[in-house]
Amino acid sequence: MNPFTDPQAVARYAEGPPRLVPGFADLQRMAMLLIAEKVSEDARVLVLGAGGGLELKTFAEAQPRWRFDGVDPAAEMLKLAQVTLGPLAARVRLHLGYIDAAPEGPFDAAACLLTLHFVPVAERGRTLREIRRRLRPGAPFVAAHLSFPQGEKERALWLSRYAAFAVASGVEPAKAEGASAAIGAQLPILAPEREEALLRDAGFSSVSLYLCRIRIPRLGGIRRRLGQSLSRAPARWRPVRFRLIAAAFRPLRKAML
Repeated sequence: MNPFTDPQAVARYAEGPPRLVPGFADLQRMAMLLIAEKVSEDARVLVLGAGGGLELKTFAEAQPRWRFDGVDPAAEMLKLAQVTLGPLAARVRLHLGYIDAAPEGPFDAAACLLTLHFVPVAERGRTLREIRRRLRPGAPFVAAHLSFPQGEKERALWLSRYAAFAVASGVEPAKAEGASAAIGAQLPILAPEREEALLRDAGFSSVSLYLCRIRIPRLGGIRRRLGQSLSRAPARWRPVRFRLIAAAFRPLRKAML
């Protein structure tokens, strides 16, 4: 059964991202801050892939005058978003479906976190164009999703890192390896340069990639220290720089119309 339509799996959804996405909470906060750079205090924001309501809650708590339209194709996930938001739901309208279910706008900003890697490549381009069409001129769009080099060895390395972080977060090794294999086999993951090309082809400009660091041990689990100097890392940790804000292969991009 699809985990986004299985009521039992949906009920446990909030447990998953923090265990699978390094810096999950930081990703959401940074997305909010990037949007806040360019919009007013009473902005109208489109959130694609809003099921679960986690990013909507983060945004709404930080920005008490923003209003939101959240779109998701899973009815159970939208029900969970309503529960997650609680009284904040008064400023949120939820829509069942894909990008075509979103209101026409115009929106002051848009965000799509940990979602576009589920969308087939051809449809991904159309989705980006439809997001752009709904934005005001100059509006920011923030996206974060799986993206890493697609050479055979590099791809295998990045997928192994996904599994390693999951194990370090308490996921059973067999389940972590199974999830990594499923991601590699089923998701249409693209290299970062192709992702940027899709954004530009959709009409976005000023595409910016935000960086952070993550440290991967030679043995054992993963240790994350955002923004700390390499000199403070113990010798047993080797530094690795990644082009992302919150996960080893989830680039956080900000694009402008």
